[in-house]
Amino acid sequence: MAALQSSQLDIISMAETSMMPEEIELEMAKIQRLREVLVQKEKTKLQKQREDELIQKIHRLVQKRDFLVDDAEVERLREQEEDKEMADFLRIKLKPLDKVTKSSASSRAEKKADPPPSKPTVAKTGLALIKDCCGATQCNIM
Repeated sequence: MAALQSSQLDIISMAETSMMPEEIELEMAKIQRLREVLVQKEKTKLQKQREDELIQKIHRLVQKRDFLVDDAEVERLREQEEDKEMADFLRIKLKPLDKVTKSSASSRAEKKADPPPSKPTVAKTGLALIKDCCGATQCNIM
């Protein structure tokens, strides 16, 4: 019971002392370091070896991940550059086609402006052939 009272007195006396927050943080850091040292001393040689192997494995995995991330970034930039080159190429190649399409569309509009003939007629080339053949008045076809 005397031990219990003395520990309670220690707690009370520490609570009564006014420590700055920085001092408390420093004290906590010291306690944490002591705990880590004690835990390290308690580990067996096999446990330390296993921990080192796991740390090395984690390190290799992180290196692989970094390599893959870098590779993916290079691939993304390469594809982006290819897309830009393809867009430029298509823009250059399609400009003349665009001009041709616009001019043919305007000529089509002009051709459609002529009204279609209401009765069937002989094409001009066919009529010219008949005249050259036997004369338009003497031809049996006429």
